[in-house]
Amino acid sequence: MKPGIHPSYAYGPVVFRDKAADFAFLTRSTATSDKTIEWEDGQVYPVIDVEISSQSHPFYTGTARVLDTAGRVERFERRYGSKP
Repeated sequence: MKPGIHPSYAYGPVVFRDKAADFAFLTRSTATSDKTIEWEDGQVYPVIDVEISSQSHPFYTGTARVLDTAGRVERFERRYGSKP
């Protein structure tokens, strides 16, 4: 690899925590945090709180709403008319 072009910060273990879903996972990242958490293995890792994760995102949880696009098209055509 080319020297001097890569970041100087460490690529290490970090815990990402989704407080809304009460879910956390340990992974490796270059992101850092001043807050720490004791993980299941007894070691202390930096923790980053996230707004949404796979445990709380509607797409992954199956609670995604399906938009009625056909009804919207029909309403648009009624309101503005369709091309002749």
